[in-house]
Amino acid sequence: MLKECIEGLNIKPDGVYIDGTVGGAGHSVEIADRLGYNGQLIGIDRDLFAIQTASQRLSPYSNVQLIHDNHDNIKKIMKTLNVPGVDGILLDLGVSSHQLDERERGFSYMGEGQLDMRMDTTQTLTAWTVVNTYKEADLAQLIFEYGEERYAKKIAKVICEKRKKKTIDTTTELAQLVESCVPYNKNDGHPAKRTFQAVRIEVNDELHPLYKTITECISVLNPQGRLCVLTFHSLEDKMVKKAMADCAGKCKCPPGLPYCSCGARSDGIVITHKPILPSADEIKKNPRSKSAKLRIFERKGVFNID
Repeated sequence: MLKECIEGLNIKPDGVYIDGTVGGAGHSVEIADRLGYNGQLIGIDRDLFAIQTASQRLSPYSNVQLIHDNHDNIKKIMKTLNVPGVDGILLDLGVSSHQLDERERGFSYMGEGQLDMRMDTTQTLTAWTVVNTYKEADLAQLIFEYGEERYAKKIAKVICEKRKKKTIDTTTELAQLVESCVPYNKNDGHPAKRTFQAVRIEVNDELHPLYKTITECISVLNPQGRLCVLTFHSLEDKMVKKAMADCAGKCKCPPGLPYCSCGARSDGIVITHKPILPSADEIKKNPRSKSAKLRIFERKGVFNID
């Protein structure tokens, strides 16, 4: 949804923009192309390989700065860079296509790879640790909660029984264990997809900070600045939707009062009352975009970065 994201940012040539998930720099290149001499782009990614790749693709642009960090730390990053406010932020959440395609990263149930799943390879927690050391009840809970998998208890039990005999070391081993527990449904995708999603979310702590990240991103936008967020599963989308709605605010006064007395406060407006979805043509060209949802928030008034 490149076109929709770029249009959603409503880029000003002299503005300051953040790509909080720079990845392979596909979005960043399009942003940089629209910036003038006084414009600035800050690219952030927790994946060091993504930063290296983006550095090569963005080398022709002199007004781009790349940071190896997590977008959850956006306020700290801006203070370090002495950037008081920005005119747009893009977050493309979840795992990148490169991470999925690189088997050694261990994100995909398609093909053999070590159980890793770290977006930031400098961190210590890996998928291997989750699968081989978590208690059965904790495994079942995270697979149910993060994967929305109804066979979570059965999957956790089988994993724990298997690892008593031998550690589960590869993506293939884990995928085959899950397949033995989940009935095949041709309309529901690969049986292991929800379990892999759950383990990945746990390894990278993708959900716990998300609400706060969205509200902090909104808080550092300049007036009329925009936050565009791409999500790829319902748990992310619900969190983003709630955070944006809360920042938009809603008067709770009884109808008929001549003025607001409840103290409701609004930081701006949600541009997308319903999320923007990929076109049929895009889904055909890129099947991974099928679950994508784009939500956009526009900042109003003044802000305080503190």
